[in-house]
Amino acid sequence: MGPHYLSKLFNPQSVAVFGASDRLESVGANALQNLLKAGYQGALYPINPKHDTVQNQACYKNIADLPEIPELAVIATPMPSILSIIQACGEKGVSNAVILSAGFEDDVGKRLQQKITAIAHSYGMRLLGPNCLGILRPKIGLNATFSKNQASAGNLALVSQSGALCTAVLDWAEANDVGFSLVASTGDAADIDFGEILDYLASDAETHSILLYIEGVTDARRFMSGLKAAARMKPVILLKSGRMPEGNLAAMSHTGAIVGGDDVFDSAIERAGAIRVLTISQLFAAAKTLSDNITIKNNRLAILTNGGGPGVMATDRAAELGLKLPQPSSKSY
Repeated sequence: MGPHYLSKLFNPQSVAVFGASDRLESVGANALQNLLKAGYQGALYPINPKHDTVQNQACYKNIADLPEIPELAVIATPMPSILSIIQACGEKGVSNAVILSAGFEDDVGKRLQQKITAIAHSYGMRLLGPNCLGILRPKIGLNATFSKNQASAGNLALVSQSGALCTAVLDWAEANDVGFSLVASTGDAADIDFGEILDYLASDAETHSILLYIEGVTDARRFMSGLKAAARMKPVILLKSGRMPEGNLAAMSHTGAIVGGDDVFDSAIERAGAIRVLTISQLFAAAKTLSDNITIKNNRLAILTNGGGPGVMATDRAAELGLKLPQPSSKSY
C-alpha cells in the first residue's frame, strides 16, 4: 500500500503560514510562533505582503515568491482574503490547507465557504476547517495551531470539532504526562471530516488509540466507514454532545453540525465497535488509561473496596456489562 492521501496534510515536509506577523495576539502570529517553538522539522515559509521579516524569519510577499511548493498551507488571514489565497495555492499545486480563520457563520459566510471549497476541489486541494484550532503532529514538531499549548509525542490521537475542547485536553495532558500522535480540530468541516481522518488513523503506525469529540456528523456513511475501519484496528473512545434537544440546538449554532437522534447514534456506535463516554472526566480517564498502554485481554474483574455499598454498586454495574467476577481463592500464599 502507498501512503494515505492525507499523509501530506498530517506529515508535511514544508509549511507556508499566511497571515504570519509579529503581533502576538493575532492568530497568524501564534501559529508561526507555535511552529517555531515546537521545532518543526520541515521548511517553514511565513507569508505576509506587508513584511520582509517576521519573528526573525524571512517573510515572503505571496506564494509565488516561495522557493518551493509547500505541502501544507496554514491560513490565518481575514475571511474576505481566503478565496484569493486558495485560488493562488491551487494554481501553484498546494495539496492541503488548514483554514484557522473564523467568520463563516452567517449566510454570506456559508456561501463564501462553499465557493472556497469548490475552488479547492477544482485543483484537487483538500481543506481542514475553517474555524478550527489546527493540527499538531508532535513527533515532527508540527504545531499548526493558534493555541497556547504544546504537546509531547505519544500514541494517542485526538480529533475534535471543538477547538476549546482540544485546548482543555491539551492542558490536562501536559499536567498528566500524556502524549499525542496527532491532534486535529475539524471546526466547521467544509471538506475533511471525521470519516476521512479516522480512515487515516486506522492505518497510522504512530497511533495506537483514538479519542473523538463529536457534536454532529455531516456525512454519516463516510463517518461510519471510517469509524468501523479504525475501531477494528485500535480502541476508539468518543464523547458526543447534543444528547438533549437543547444541546442539539447549541451544537447546530456552534459548528452547523447535523445532529441526529441520540438513540440512533448510540446504536450506530455500538455496531461500529467504538466506546462512548458521557462526560469530559470519563474522556480524561480513558485518555490516561490508553496512554499507559494498559491492555485488557479478558473480561474478568476484581473489585477491591473499603466500603460495602460502593462494592455492591460496582458489582451490579459489572454484571450489567457482562464482566465476570471470579471468586478469590481461599488458599494462602
